[in-house]
Amino acid sequence: MSDDLLSRLRARVADGMARTREDLERLVRIPSVGAPGFDPGPVRASAVLVRDLLAGAGMEARLLELEGANPAVLATLPARQGAPTVLLYAHHDVQPAGPEVRWATPPFEPAERGGRLYGRGSADDKAGIAVHLAAVRAFEGRPPVGLVVLVEGEEESGSPNLAGFLERYGGLMRADVVVLADSGNWRVGQPALTTSLRGLVDCTIEVRTADHAVHSGMYGGPVPDALTVLCRTLASLHDERGNVAVPGLASGPADPLDLTEEELRREAGLLPGVRLLGEGGLTERLWTRPAVSVLAIDAPRVAEASNTLIPSARALVSLRLAPGEDPERALTALKAHLEASVPWGAEVTVADGTTGAPYRVEAEGPAYDAVRRAFAEAWGVAPVDIGAGGSIPFLAAFAERFPGTALLLTGVEDPASNAHAENESVHLGDLERACLAETLFLAHLAEIS
Repeated sequence: MSDDLLSRLRARVADGMARTREDLERLVRIPSVGAPGFDPGPVRASAVLVRDLLAGAGMEARLLELEGANPAVLATLPARQGAPTVLLYAHHDVQPAGPEVRWATPPFEPAERGGRLYGRGSADDKAGIAVHLAAVRAFEGRPPVGLVVLVEGEEESGSPNLAGFLERYGGLMRADVVVLADSGNWRVGQPALTTSLRGLVDCTIEVRTADHAVHSGMYGGPVPDALTVLCRTLASLHDERGNVAVPGLASGPADPLDLTEEELRREAGLLPGVRLLGEGGLTERLWTRPAVSVLAIDAPRVAEASNTLIPSARALVSLRLAPGEDPERALTALKAHLEASVPWGAEVTVADGTTGAPYRVEAEGPAYDAVRRAFAEAWGVAPVDIGAGGSIPFLAAFAERFPGTALLLTGVEDPASNAHAENESVHLGDLERACLAETLFLAHLAEIS
């Protein structure tokens, strides 16, 4: 790429950032929670706005519909003769906001503080949509490669219908490279390419000790209550040092990079006296070893409790899987461990839940060279390869649909983004750098081709 073209693209991205931010703020204002039980109207409104924004950027854009699914958006710009086509992915659905009292400002009203834009979806993943829009506009609607933009509406619910969308509309999505803008960077000012993700399985365990509740004074002592049974069962998931105690699960090494315990504790908001779980390097524990958590328990609320022995109790148990693990094998091991750990002869039922495969890629080849070069030019520092502890189930669908295609997992989040939690935010400086990096990547890929 000539210095003149590099300068022009830098200037166009910079000049367009006011509009990029406006796009992002408009998207954040729509409470597009796609989870079951929430009003589907805002999700559709979000899809319509994404379609209109992409059309306004010069693309041919449409809603994609599938029975029982939230709408997705597809936009295309055909490739010039001999140029490759790049598929740019993001999602417009968001996590529930949770109690608004935990937010410093209303979750669906974007607000700037300290160089960050706050609001649900500001980072995960409406920022990904804004980045794609900025890259298209930087080329004034005439990019040097063909483009397909796919914006899903169900990622936060595990992408249950993505395979169906790819099956029905896959003929419109042929691409040589796929950029999945739903990950993050190592830290503010330090770009990263995500090369591995943990997988996920979860299950619901229910224990039963009696066919009805009884008075705790009359029967307490010899008669166990289900909640105590459940607590003892869940405690068996970790050993005394906090390592996952489910036998037979895969684990592996990870590049330690420069993460310190002090930094991790600060990012997680860990209280001073709380010790970290497990053994081994921090990035191993975060990226390439299993992790088990209890996400929810069905039991009486304290304010509503009476002096009774509870006859049944339930919990949702989540297990993150190391890259290379087989989800079905891991789920079988988790269920077997729970069933074997129930004390005092209580009855137990373990029901299957969500499964998502882990992901690992050998990030080598022309597309990866081009994106690393673009990152270095946009940020002024070389990128690093990172893993991620979270799970992105849609990667399996893309890998199956596009075998042998380079899958580039990028994003705008950083450790302070607080995705899925209160006060989610995106760093505005890194947002601009991400927009520039994607723009430069498309130019470099065209040159390589």
